[in-house]
Amino acid sequence: MKTWILLAALAGACLWGWAAAAQTPPSASEIRAYTGLHAAVAAGDGAAVERLIGEGADLNAPDGNGRTPAMVAAFMRDQRTLAALARAGADLNRLDHQAYDVITIASVLDDAEMVKLAVTLGADATLVTSPYDGTALIAAAHLGHDGVVRELIAAGAPLDHVNNLNWTALIESIVLGDGGPRHVATLEALISAGADFNLPDGNANRPLALARLHGHREMVEILTRAGAKP
Repeated sequence: MKTWILLAALAGACLWGWAAAAQTPPSASEIRAYTGLHAAVAAGDGAAVERLIGEGADLNAPDGNGRTPAMVAAFMRDQRTLAALARAGADLNRLDHQAYDVITIASVLDDAEMVKLAVTLGADATLVTSPYDGTALIAAAHLGHDGVVRELIAAGAPLDHVNNLNWTALIESIVLGDGGPRHVATLEALISAGADFNLPDGNANRPLALARLHGHREMVEILTRAGAKP
C-alpha cells in the first residue's frame, strides 16, 4: 500500500507540473513572427482583426503549433476578439497539435468568463481533449478551478468521462488536488451535479478510499455524507 501511495504521489506531482506546461501559449519569438490575423489577435488590435475578417482572412489558419487565432485570443484572455472571430465563422472546436481547444485553454487559465462566453458562441464542452484523452472538466477539476467547473457542468460537460489514466474529473480533484478550499468546492460541485462518486480508478480504488489515502479529511467527510462506498 505504501508503494502505491508513493507512486500515486509521484504521478500527481508529475501531472501537476505537466498541466502548467502542456498548453503552450505563443512564445515571444512566435508572436514576433506572426503575420495577418494571428499578429492582430496577439497584439490585441481589434480594428485590425475586424479589417482582416472583412478582407476574408482564414479564420481557422493554424500557426506552427496548430493554434488558431481563436486559441490565441483565449490565451490572451481577449473576449471581444474571440467573439468577433466566432461570429465571423471561426471554429472554436478545433484542436491544436497538443489536442487542446479554446474551452480547455480557458479552463486551465482559470478563465470562467471566457469559458462561459465560448459556450454561448458554440464551443463544445463535451470534446475529448489533451494527450490524456480527457476533457476541459477534468483539466479544471485537476487544478481546482471551481468556477470553471461550475460553468462546464452548466454547459453539459460529461461528468463521468474517464481519461486514459483511468481517472474522472471527480477522482482528479482528489488525487491531483491539494485538499484545499477550491478543490473541495470542485468536489462538491461535481457531487451536486450528479457525478458518480463510487466510480473507481484503474486500480479499483474508489474516491472515498483515495481521499483517505491522500489525507483530504474534508473530502472524506463530504464523500461519506453523500453515501460513498469505501
